[in-house]
Amino acid sequence: MTPTPNNRSNPVSPKIIAIAGGSCSGKTSLARHLADTLGTKQCNLIYQDSYYHGRAEISNYDEPSAIEFELLAQHLAQLKSGSGIDMPTYDFTTHSRLPQTEFIAPKPVIIVDGILILHAEVLRASFDLAVFVECDQDIRRQRRLLRDCQERGREPEEVTTQFDKQVAPLHNLYVEPSKQHANIVYRNNGEQEVDQLVCERLLTFCQGN
Repeated sequence: MTPTPNNRSNPVSPKIIAIAGGSCSGKTSLARHLADTLGTKQCNLIYQDSYYHGRAEISNYDEPSAIEFELLAQHLAQLKSGSGIDMPTYDFTTHSRLPQTEFIAPKPVIIVDGILILHAEVLRASFDLAVFVECDQDIRRQRRLLRDCQERGREPEEVTTQFDKQVAPLHNLYVEPSKQHANIVYRNNGEQEVDQLVCERLLTFCQGN
């Protein structure tokens, strides 16, 4: 159901939390765990990946130019002012933005997940708290191989070649330097997907006045 004007706005001014880090660092696991813990009445989750341009406009998915940061910044401003947004939907199997959108209502906490969200200067002023998840490159490479083959139907050789020639170099160029803009930096090299101490710190921030 398309939201009506009466349920597209909310007087709440959300706290917006950025969770950034390299591809397969564990940032999405942290974002989802925090969102699940807070619950759907208190939190909504926004993915940077939803804001990719269509494939015809993209030469490299790890370049900042592949992402429509201006639209994401506009949406965060709308949420901050208490208005809902229509978040784009991106299909990684067809590499295209779909005509369908997902309505995101303003809630007390909005979590933004993405590898380049701290690199994008147009976004940084929107964040009330920023987290950067670190993880060694060889671990991220193995996680990405499993994810892309299992969830996105890609071939192993294609995944590893892309990681070595594209993902890793651009991580070093854009993603890793962006951690200087984080309030919290933590390393996620272990088998445990989510650091409970970090989660507790984030929950305390979210639930504070």
